[in-house]
Amino acid sequence: MRRPTIVDIAKAAGVSKGAVSYALNGRPGVSDATRRRILDIAEQLGWAPSSAARSLSDGRAWAIGLVVDRPARTLAAEPFFMRLIGGIQVELDGSPISLMLRSAEDRDEEMATYQRWHAERRVDGVLLVDLRRNDPRLPVVKELGLPAVVIGGPEYTEGLPCVWTDDADVMAEVTRYLAGLGHRRIVRVAGPEEFVHTEVRSRAFAQTAREVGLTLAEVVHADYFDSQAADITRELLSGPNPPSALVFDNDLMAVAALGAAQEMGVAVPEELSIVAWDDSMVCRVIHPSLTAVAREVTQYGRIATALLLEAVEGGTPRSRQTPPSRLVPRGSTGPAPF
Repeated sequence: MRRPTIVDIAKAAGVSKGAVSYALNGRPGVSDATRRRILDIAEQLGWAPSSAARSLSDGRAWAIGLVVDRPARTLAAEPFFMRLIGGIQVELDGSPISLMLRSAEDRDEEMATYQRWHAERRVDGVLLVDLRRNDPRLPVVKELGLPAVVIGGPEYTEGLPCVWTDDADVMAEVTRYLAGLGHRRIVRVAGPEEFVHTEVRSRAFAQTAREVGLTLAEVVHADYFDSQAADITRELLSGPNPPSALVFDNDLMAVAALGAAQEMGVAVPEELSIVAWDDSMVCRVIHPSLTAVAREVTQYGRIATALLLEAVEGGTPRSRQTPPSRLVPRGSTGPAPF
């Protein structure tokens, strides 16, 4: 069906196009009765404002952007991103603003995307994920004058508003929980080393390990993919002094590690305990179910989006801390073997 226009509304109402424009835009020039009649007819015809025309009139793109510096296959595999995007969409629900989503193979492509979006007026602001120390994206969006909210922090955001969660406290809780079960040899399989949240978690892990007297507190870096996590798990369990507990930076790696351990005949949790970050449905349905760190990821996306919309509208940029994460013990953790 053809999209209704203001011409159709004018014909149905028996008024001029100018009168329809006044009524639809809330401007003076028509009586209250005529305005109500025009609005009723517009609703009956299913009329909606043209985003292209609206952008030309007010200079707004009516969209916010999110670029994920990971291959597209990672987005499909990681529940974290699906829940984050879900939270963004929930916050945008009912508004005329859309989400522009792109995946990028590297940082250069990501920054080029911001520059292109700005030049083409594709977005009014952006959400930045996977914050790095001395992050090259931050000066780029600042120079462009593009409103931005960092999902991460609060360190190293260079003054940009951010939404962040306290990863240090919950990492300390995970380490003490495993130590309380008798584990003294724990390896943390972390994400890429350059990410700020990786650094925060690793620092908290090392400090707590010293406090509880672990004999092994090693950090190994991975790429968040299942294949590398499985390889690392096989290598660790094949060594002369294998760890009795593994802590992973996402659920996908933890699931892969569980499969690798079972293939090697290492019983979970009798011989090996496994903890995942970012609790998900996968953690709950697999056997044994995975002990995990639960974060309100959907709420994370909602809060970040709300702050970005405030900034786009000219509000004072501000940061917020999300509700605290919590450890959810399940079947993948148990007393250390002796």
